[in-house]
Amino acid sequence: MKNYLKLSILMLAFTGILVSCGGDNKKEEKKEKITLNQAEPVKKEKKTNKVPASKRVDLDNKGVGPITSLDLPADIDQAMAAKGKEVYEKMCTACHKVDKRFIGPAPKGILERRSPEWVMNMILAPERMVREDPLAKDLLIEFNGSPMANQGLTEEEARQVLEYFRTL
Repeated sequence: MKNYLKLSILMLAFTGILVSCGGDNKKEEKKEKITLNQAEPVKKEKKTNKVPASKRVDLDNKGVGPITSLDLPADIDQAMAAKGKEVYEKMCTACHKVDKRFIGPAPKGILERRSPEWVMNMILAPERMVREDPLAKDLLIEFNGSPMANQGLTEEEARQVLEYFRTL
């Protein structure tokens, strides 16, 4: 009888171990599903047909920096543009090509997409523009995080470069 009792207790313990170790997988699956559902990342909608910042037209944005207003005369000042071309070739061609994308965007046609104030502020205060101007931030992302270097140009030199851009 003692052996029968010991055998019964042993069988009960063995059955308990089996049930706790293997047993019903449905409970574990439910736990896993709950855990997976909680851990799933929030899906972000893909923005298709988004125009790259370099192609986006925004003539109302004046940017942030020292230039708040700038009226361009109808006629291009050729002497100023010639000086601007010299400054551009000396200070800008390491990163910009006139008519094609390089490290930075091409300036050709820039005044069809940006206000003169925005262009001047980007030349004079690129660090501030990238921090505070949404379009400049988008350009930074589009051009692989390569920020525009502040070349320390004066307002006069920046205006000359802008006049050169009008000739492109």
